[in-house]
Amino acid sequence: MTHTLPELPWAMDALEPNYLKSTLEFHYSKHHNAYVTKLNEALAGTGKENTPIEELLSNINDVPEAKRQAVINNGGGHYNHTLFWQCMAPNAGGEPTGELADAINASFGSFAEFKTQFTTAGATQFGSGWAWLESDASGKLTVTKTANQDNCLMNSDRKPILTMDVWEHAYYLEHQNLRPQWMETFFKLVSWDAVAKNFANAKAGNAVIDISQNAVLR
Repeated sequence: MTHTLPELPWAMDALEPNYLKSTLEFHYSKHHNAYVTKLNEALAGTGKENTPIEELLSNINDVPEAKRQAVINNGGGHYNHTLFWQCMAPNAGGEPTGELADAINASFGSFAEFKTQFTTAGATQFGSGWAWLESDASGKLTVTKTANQDNCLMNSDRKPILTMDVWEHAYYLEHQNLRPQWMETFFKLVSWDAVAKNFANAKAGNAVIDISQNAVLR
């Protein structure tokens, strides 16, 4: 099975007014779709065509060197965007509860401190990239940032459970070049229920998302 563009978990206009349908039409239908197409092209002839995306990125050094950077760029773009869509929802925002809230408090001291570290990661990512909340198998949480389409699967044992896209195309129609304004809006969109399920999967050693089967794990 070649990789396919997963369906969005909500309607194209469901995040308005915080995230415009016009932005999503370009971001999902053009940018994300192009990553999927180019990933399949890069994998052709490697023997890795049917490898689930999380497994593929977690073992990126097994990809033939001549194709590796293209798989990093496009496979990362595919995975990162799928997780990004999964982490947002209509009528979301607020703060997490339950085990995820406890883990955030244990790892950062408070939700407010986590939010400060997360938005600082996004604000200080030079150029294009992502801010991340990641979990190890013990439930210890870490905030990081990566450039371009990299993610922690490529270089650590942690799994991403929340991500924020800070490429300008992710927010330019709404916020122009005002990244801090976009980051405040993003927190109005975060589905903490989805992040909590990602956290549970990460602790259990499961894939956070399974886009090889065009589905989100729930």
